[in-house]
Amino acid sequence: MTQKNRLAGGQIDRTKTHKFTFDGKAYTGHPGDTLASALLANGVRLMGRSFKYHRPRGPLTAGSEEPNALVALRGGARQEPNTRATTAELYDGLLAKSQNRLGSLTFDLLAINDRLSNFLTAGFYYKTFMWPAAFWEKLYEPIIRNAAGLGALSRKDDPDVYDKGFLHCDLLIIGAGPAGLMAALTAGRAGADIILADDDFAFGGRLNSETIALDDQAGSDWAAGVVAELASLPNVRLMSRTTVIGAFDHGIYGAVERVSDHMHTPDAGKPRQILWRIYTKQTLLAAGATERPIAFDNNDRPGIMLASALRSYANKFAVAVDQRVAIFTNNDDGHRTAADLHAKGVKISAVVDVRPDAPRSMDYEVLQGEVVDTKGRLGLTFAELKLADGTMRTLECGALGLSGGWNPNVHLTCHQRGRPTWNDDIAAFVPGGDLPAGMCVAGAANGDLSTAGALQAGALAAQQMLDLKGPAPDLPEAEDAPVNLTPFWYVEGCSRAWLDQQNDVTVKDVKLSHQEGFRSVEHLKRYTTLGMATDQGKTSNMGGLAIMAELAGKTIPDVGTTIFRPPYTPTAIGVLAGRHRGQEFHPKRLTPSHKWAEEQGAVFVEAGNWLRAQWFPRAGETTWRESVDREVLATRKSVGVCDVTTLGKVDVQGADAADFLNKIYCNGFAKLAVGKTRYGLMLREDGIAMDDGTAARLAEDHFVVTTTTANALPVYRHMEFVHQCLFPDMDVQLISTTEAWAQYAVAGPNSRNLLSKIVDQDIGNDAFPFMACANITICGGLRARLFRISFSGELAYEIAVPTAYGDALMRKIMEVGAEFDVTPYGTEALGVMRIEKGHAAGNELNGTTTALNLGMGRMVSKKKDSIGSILSERAGLNGKGQLAQVGIKPVDPKDPVPAGAHLMNAEGPIDAAHDQGYVTSACYSPNLGHAIAIGFLKDGTSRIGETMRLVSPLTKVQVDVEITSAHFIDPEGERLRA
Repeated sequence: MTQKNRLAGGQIDRTKTHKFTFDGKAYTGHPGDTLASALLANGVRLMGRSFKYHRPRGPLTAGSEEPNALVALRGGARQEPNTRATTAELYDGLLAKSQNRLGSLTFDLLAINDRLSNFLTAGFYYKTFMWPAAFWEKLYEPIIRNAAGLGALSRKDDPDVYDKGFLHCDLLIIGAGPAGLMAALTAGRAGADIILADDDFAFGGRLNSETIALDDQAGSDWAAGVVAELASLPNVRLMSRTTVIGAFDHGIYGAVERVSDHMHTPDAGKPRQILWRIYTKQTLLAAGATERPIAFDNNDRPGIMLASALRSYANKFAVAVDQRVAIFTNNDDGHRTAADLHAKGVKISAVVDVRPDAPRSMDYEVLQGEVVDTKGRLGLTFAELKLADGTMRTLECGALGLSGGWNPNVHLTCHQRGRPTWNDDIAAFVPGGDLPAGMCVAGAANGDLSTAGALQAGALAAQQMLDLKGPAPDLPEAEDAPVNLTPFWYVEGCSRAWLDQQNDVTVKDVKLSHQEGFRSVEHLKRYTTLGMATDQGKTSNMGGLAIMAELAGKTIPDVGTTIFRPPYTPTAIGVLAGRHRGQEFHPKRLTPSHKWAEEQGAVFVEAGNWLRAQWFPRAGETTWRESVDREVLATRKSVGVCDVTTLGKVDVQGADAADFLNKIYCNGFAKLAVGKTRYGLMLREDGIAMDDGTAARLAEDHFVVTTTTANALPVYRHMEFVHQCLFPDMDVQLISTTEAWAQYAVAGPNSRNLLSKIVDQDIGNDAFPFMACANITICGGLRARLFRISFSGELAYEIAVPTAYGDALMRKIMEVGAEFDVTPYGTEALGVMRIEKGHAAGNELNGTTTALNLGMGRMVSKKKDSIGSILSERAGLNGKGQLAQVGIKPVDPKDPVPAGAHLMNAEGPIDAAHDQGYVTSACYSPNLGHAIAIGFLKDGTSRIGETMRLVSPLTKVQVDVEITSAHFIDPEGERLRA
C-alpha cells in the first residue's frame, strides 16, 4: 500500500524509508514518524479494540494521552504490549500487532459484547457476580480473569537491560514547549544547573504542530534554535524521550528515559530504559495542556479524533487522516485546524460550531449546530448534523476533529495531595495553591493558552525561582489570541456517547451512576471506571464531571475532581526493577574462598546476600545427598574445612566493653577471662531470643562478638541502639568487621594436627583448651586469630586472617591437610552436623522462642540486669505446657521426618487444637543411618522416650517417632574437648 495520505512538508526525513509491519501486513514510513502517523499515512485508521465492548478504535490523539491506539510491539521475548502507537517512534523493521481481539482486528469475535451492552452497563460486575454465590469460583472468576487486561506478555525473560541513575540540578523544567524552552533559555544563560525533560523525541511541544510564527520564523525553527543554544551550554542537560512520572517528597522526581525504545534492539551495553531519580532545588512544570473531545452518539469511530491531533499529524508528520475532514468545535481553536488542513489541500467538508458568533471562512462552510451521530462500520464515513434551525444534514468525511477546549496537565501538581482549582475563563481546572514544595507552574499547564503568554510566563518563572537579577532574554513576538469558547460537553439526547473510550464509559453510564446514588467523583470513577484507563482520564474526566454536575444541579467546581497519582504515564515494571533481576536481584557477596570453591565445582546457595558453597560434588556422585553424606562422614572421621566468613563479627572495645556485653547478653560476661570465649544468648526487650553467638575476650578491653549470618546486620544495629540510646555514657566502641576477616572452621579428630602445621604456637589441649581464643601468627608471621569453638560437636577450631589472605589460607589448609584427607564441606553438611549435635540455628531462633524453649533457661542470669531478662520471666512464657527443644527420630528407620511437620499424641484427634509441637530442622544422618530432627514439644524435657505421631496433612505424611535428647552424637561433649 502506498502512503496515500502523505502531505507535503512536515518534520519527517523523506530521504530515508522505513519498512514495518502491522498485523502481518507490510507498510512504509519515514524517520520522524510515529507508528500511528505512518499507519495513517498509509490509510490505516483502525488500530485497536476497546476494552469492554471491543468496538473498533483508531487514534484519538497524537500524544501520550492516547486511550485507543494501543498495540504490541516487537515479538518473542521483546514483545511489549499496550504501547501507544501515537508515541512509538518508527524504525526500520518495526513489528506491530493489534491486541484485545479474538480473531482478526477487522472481524473480532468478541465484538458480540457490544450487542450485550444493555447487560454490561456501569457497575454490572457489582450486580451480576453476586448471585448465585456458588458460581463465583467455577464460572465468574475464570471468565473475568480470562477477559482482564488488554495486551499479553510473552512470558519469556526480557533480554533487555534496564538501569537506574541519580541526577541533581538547580532547576528541573518539565516540558519543552514554549514556556519550558523560554525558562530553560533564561536560566541557562544565567549559569544555573538545568535539566530540561520532555517525553517527546523532539523538543518544542505544540510549536512543532502549529503553523504560527515567532518573530519572522516558524515556531518549530525557533524551538530548534533555542535547543541548539541550550545544547551548547555546559550547565544544561537536555533529556528528550524522558517522561517525569512522579513528584515525590523533598524535591525528588522520578523520570523514565527511553534510551533505546526507538531502535530494533538496544546498542551493545546500552539499557532499554533508565529510571532517573532527580534531586532538584526548584521545579518548573510546563507540561502543556490536553484538548478535550465532545461526546455524541458513536463519537468513537476510527477517524474521529481531537482537532489538535489532526493538526499535529498534518503539520508535524505531513499526514492527512483522510482527504475529507470535518470539524466539530465550541472554540476558535477548531477553526485553526480547519485553516491549516485547508492550506495543505485537504478538503474541509464543514466546520460545525455550537456558537452563533463563530468565525466565518471564504474557503469552507461554517455551520452552527451539533454533530449528533456518525456512520461507518470500521471507520468514519459520514457525520450526521443537527443545525441550529433544527434541520438535519449529512456530511461525507473520513475524519472528524473534535475541539471542546483545553485541560491544563495538572497531574504532577496532585502527586502530593494538591487539588486543582476551577478557572472560568478556560472552563477547566488549573493547578491549585497546594503545590509540591519548590514547584512552580507556567504556560498552558497553568492556563496560559496563548503562545505569547506561555513564553512570558516561562521566562518570568525562571527569573523568580532562581532570583535572577539580570534582564530576561528578549521574547519573540507570537500569537496572543484570547480564549474564546462556549463550554459544551455533550449533545443532548444522545444514547451511546463515549467519554472514556478505552473503558467504554458512556454518558448513559454517568447518568446511571447518578441515578443509583454514586454521585461523589470518587464513587463515579470507581462505579463507572471513568478515568481509570491507561491515560488516567486525560481525555475523559472533564466530560464525566460536567455531566454529573448538570445532573446534580451544581457547578463543576462544586462537584470537584479526582486527583492523580504516579506514574504520569504507564511505566514498564522492568525499569522500576532496573538491574535488580536474576543474579542481580540484590547485591551479591562472595566469600574469600569463593574462587577456590568454584574451581572445585561447588554448588552455591544464597545466604542473605552471600553466595556460600552448599556442597562439593565429586566424580561418580549422582545426587546431592551422596556428596553431603561423604562430607559429614569424612569430617567426623578425620578433618573438614568450611568457610564461615559470613558469620557476623563485631569488635567491641573500650573500658566498659565487658559491662556492655553484660547488658546485651542474658548470661554473664563481666568475669570472662582474657583468652577465653563464651557462648552467649541475646534477647529482645520482650524476652524472646534474638540471636546466639560467641564473645571472645582478646584483651581486658577488647572482645570479638560473632552472630549468625542472617542476623549480622540486625544484631549490629541493635548493639548500636543500646550503645547510643540506652547506655551512651559507657566507654565502648563498636565496629562491624564481618568483611575484614576471613574465617574458616576446621573440624574433626585431626583438626589440631592440621592446624599445627601452619600455626606458629602450641595449640595442644593444655596450651589451648576448649573455648580458648588468642591473637596468633601463622605461616611464619601472618597475623591471625584462633578460636577453639565447635559447631559440629567435634574437636574444632575457627581460624581467621585478614580477608586479603583468605583465598591463600584456604589453599594452604588444603595443601597441608592432604595427608589427613582434609575434606571441604558446605552449608548442607554443616547443617547435618549441627542437627546431630542439637545446636539451635535460624530455624529455632524464629522470633517466637525463648531461652526456656531452647533449653537455655539457666543462661538467663538472675544476678544482673540485661535486655529482655525481666520480661523473659513473664508467667505466660514460663508456665506449664511450654515448648522445649527435643530430638526426634523415626520408630521405623526407613520413615522420613520432614521439617514443618507437627507432633501429635500417639492416640487422639489430629487437629490444631491437639497440636503438641513441630519440627524446626530435619536431615538424614549418615552417622546414624536414618532421618533425624530437632523441634519443639510441649513439656518436651519430661517426654523423652515417648512415642508420638508426626503428621503433615498437606503432604500426607504420618509416621511414628520417638522423642529423644536433641544431642544425637556425643551428648557428653567428649570429642570437642579432646
